[in-house]
Amino acid sequence: MTAPRHIDWDTVQSAFTFALGEHGDQARKGTDIPYMAHLWGVAALVLEHGGRTEHVGAALLHDTAEDQGGEETLARVEAEFGGEVAGIVRALSDAMPAAGEAKPPWHERKRAYVASLGDEPVDVQLVSAADKLNNLRATIADLRTEGPVFWQRFRTSDPQDHLWYYRSLVETYEARAADDPGLAGLARELRAGLTELVRLVEDGDAR
Repeated sequence: MTAPRHIDWDTVQSAFTFALGEHGDQARKGTDIPYMAHLWGVAALVLEHGGRTEHVGAALLHDTAEDQGGEETLARVEAEFGGEVAGIVRALSDAMPAAGEAKPPWHERKRAYVASLGDEPVDVQLVSAADKLNNLRATIADLRTEGPVFWQRFRTSDPQDHLWYYRSLVETYEARAADDPGLAGLARELRAGLTELVRLVEDGDAR
């Protein structure tokens, strides 16, 4: 039997506990699914695609600064988990408003995220791709169940905006896929999911 690669599970458990303190009372948008399901899902994808301890920790913590206090929260992440984890969390945050502040408009944030992602290290792209794949899977599942009304959950309800975003992300990951087999695997799954999402959107438009 092949031995598993080493993961510091104490650090992962600490990251989970930190994330639970920030997100434990939240649900995924438009559902009663605990938000922790998303964080678990991203962490699992990172583990399955070659991620190290720091990547798994960042996967569990990737929304803490963006959604739960900005720079102040990121400083706590860095103090507890170190600069590598905090750097990945920062890179994966498309905004970091302080508590009570609003995020910039959706299109502005997403354009900036896509523009910066291509220059990020493969480690950052790996965790980013796992995050987006988990989101894309949930989008496909909910769109199949609810139909086009599903898009009303979001700040932009135009499915073409979401298709643009996923397409831009997939192309960014694919450009670096040769550098890392884990990222390559995630990029392939994202490309397949994007194809299915396009089909669902076109079917909805045809109704």
